[in-house]
Amino acid sequence: MLVDSHCHLDFPDFAEEIGDILARARNAGVGTMLTIGTRLAKAGQALALADAHPEVYATVGVHPHHVAEEEGAWTVEAIKALAAHPRVVGIGESGLDYFYDFSPRPMQEEAFRIHIAAARDLGLPLVIHSRDADADMLRILRDEQAQAPFTALMHCFSSTRELAEGALELGMYLSASGVITFKKNEELREIFRDAPLDRLLVETDSPYLAPVPKRGKRNEPAYVAYTAQVLAEVKGISLEDVAAATTANVHRLFSRIPAGGAA
Repeated sequence: MLVDSHCHLDFPDFAEEIGDILARARNAGVGTMLTIGTRLAKAGQALALADAHPEVYATVGVHPHHVAEEEGAWTVEAIKALAAHPRVVGIGESGLDYFYDFSPRPMQEEAFRIHIAAARDLGLPLVIHSRDADADMLRILRDEQAQAPFTALMHCFSSTRELAEGALELGMYLSASGVITFKKNEELREIFRDAPLDRLLVETDSPYLAPVPKRGKRNEPAYVAYTAQVLAEVKGISLEDVAAATTANVHRLFSRIPAGGAA
């Protein structure tokens, strides 16, 4: 079975058909899904989904787009309080986004370091968003790892080889999204080709970034199978081997998820 390690099931795109979404995922061989937090104010919706559906787990955090609108809310204590919920398996997503700059860059960095502190305190993995911010991302990751270790996943990795190798050197994981299926992204496929299989995950980031052959449509967890197939081709192994490896990696990283999957 595959794991969709990053989706947003609490988004309005799925509100009216969550049962059908989950059924299609199961039929596509997706046994577990992580719905990823983007706002602390809306964490309750993701936690309710995880409570209601045994194949769904959640993370809590504030996306860099929203740190300004939730300024004052993202304290270590607030994040840790939400993470006490038994269906929470990680912190985030948090990080840096210099492509849109919806929040001031110094505030993004402050919030990112707060999330790192919460993840470190709890011994939970951090789900990292990084876009057009490679130099600052590497600087912060190296600085924080030097202070005290923490585990992390570079979600929807589509940045440079330098950032990929830097993250891997720090013991982190990379997640492949539908972006690796896009025709123009040969350089990205080469990065995943060269990365250790035991550090790779797959995801949809749904409702965004639907993989080929669904590109341009609303993404959903079932489509992670297309990304896994391309990853298998890139690595020169079978889809079954990719499923086994990436699922094992999920359980190693997100250790709160029971080894048998849903619970």
